[in-house]
Amino acid sequence: MLGNGRLEAQCIDGTKRLCHIRGKMRKKVWVNNGDIILIGLRDYQDAKGDVILKYMADEARSLKQYGELPENIRVNDTDMNEEGEDENAEFFDFDDIAEI
Repeated sequence: MLGNGRLEAQCIDGTKRLCHIRGKMRKKVWVNNGDIILIGLRDYQDAKGDVILKYMADEARSLKQYGELPENIRVNDTDMNEEGEDENAEFFDFDDIAEI
């Protein structure tokens, strides 16, 4: 997020574009880092675009399952843990600090 309803988006084609959040979405739909969004490209400015829609996690998973998103795109899986990840990896015990 850059402020004033703007953000920098990494597109699937590998280009970073400066995007403007449309007025209908402003203060109603919050776009976070890592969200899958639909961008409308401008005909006259290749480096700029407009955010049209934010996909929810289940919608993004459906798009990936249908083959609309590339396989290397990570869909925001906040409710599922990856295999091999420790669910307490981000937390630590203060007793461990006393031992150091």
